[in-house]
This record gives sequence, C-alpha cells and structure tokens, in this order.
Amino acid sequence: MYSFLNIFFFIFHSALMIFIIFGWMWRKTRVANLVVVLLTVFSWFILGIWYGFGFCPSTEWHWQVRMKLGYYDLPNSYTKFLVDSLTGLDVSQKLVDIFAVLFLTLALFSSVFTNVLGKRERFFLWEKFKKFIYHE
Repeated sequence: MYSFLNIFFFIFHSALMIFIIFGWMWRKTRVANLVVVLLTVFSWFILGIWYGFGFCPSTEWHWQVRMKLGYYDLPNSYTKFLVDSLTGLDVSQKLVDIFAVLFLTLALFSSVFTNVLGKRERFFLWEKFKKFIYHE
C-alpha cells in the first residue's frame, strides 16, 4: 500500500506543480488554477508561519509515506526532491527555493491577470501602457 501511495504522491504532486505553473493558460482551467495558486500561497506563507516556509500538506503526507518505506534522508521541499531525482544532482536548497518562489509568483500574477482582466480590459491596459511609454 505504501509503495502505491509513494507513486501516487509523486504523480499527483508533480501534476499539481505543472498545473500551478501552466493552468492559467486555458480558459476552462483558469478559475481552478487561481484557487489552487491562492491555496498554495496560503499554505507556503500563512501556514508556513507555524510549519516552516513553503509548507505543503501534500509534501507532509508524501514524506510520512516515504518514512514508512524506510526513506529518512528527505529534503525540506518536494521541489528539491523532484529536481534532485530528475537531474541526479544535489541542487542547493536555497537555489531551489528561489526558483520555486519565482515560478509561484509568475503563476500568481498570470492567473490573477487572466482571471480578473478580460480581453477588453487587457486591450485598454495595453493602450494605456503604450501611451505612457510613447508619451502620446
């Protein structure tokens, strides 16, 4: 059972990360993406006050499963685990955290932008930006 859960969490968590980064691109998934991104931000920065920066319940559960399987030398974040597993390297936790925050920030802005501003508003925003740049 634990072997199945280990594989499940590996697939689920990896797919969730891909959805967070790219889910805003498709109109049908934009609202769900915004909800997931906001929950992730809440988990990382609000729950992170008590459980540590970047706290993720999925990582917590996955680590509990991996410990039952005898894996005890686990990194602080799933992102580092994934990067190290896929590359075979031991990438710096700080570097992984910097890129994780960067990608989450980009995903947040992209999701908010595509959800809050419709096509018409984006057009007018672009026109205002052009006027500002070209002093029209």
